[in-house]
Amino acid sequence: MARRFTVAEANALLPTVIPLLEELRDIAVRLIKIRDELASVTPAGRRNGQANRVVQLETEAADAAPRADALLRELYAMGVEVKDPSTGLIDFRSLRGDEEVYLCWRLGEGRIAWWHDLDTGFQGRRPL
Repeated sequence: MARRFTVAEANALLPTVIPLLEELRDIAVRLIKIRDELASVTPAGRRNGQANRVVQLETEAADAAPRADALLRELYAMGVEVKDPSTGLIDFRSLRGDEEVYLCWRLGEGRIAWWHDLDTGFQGRRPL
């Protein structure tokens, strides 16, 4: 069973989570840029003048992936569910009465001030 947090416990964990999430966000944003740049290279470009750039980008992505994986594992080990690494969106499982819900937070927000049902996601956020 997944760990359940009180609002106070989740807020107390934020100072530990934030630097990990910021690093993960930076890697995710860079990987998205690499993916987009690689997608823009034509097959002819891969054989010609852009071949070195493609190798460079692929190497950079391969080098970044293990660190992103390690950060995700570390966050999950704490009980944090990463929903969108590129925006720093995370959830903490919690109980609201007898109902299991998520406490929802993302980078840039002060304290945890939102919750949503397990199946509604970010669009279903409601204030605590």
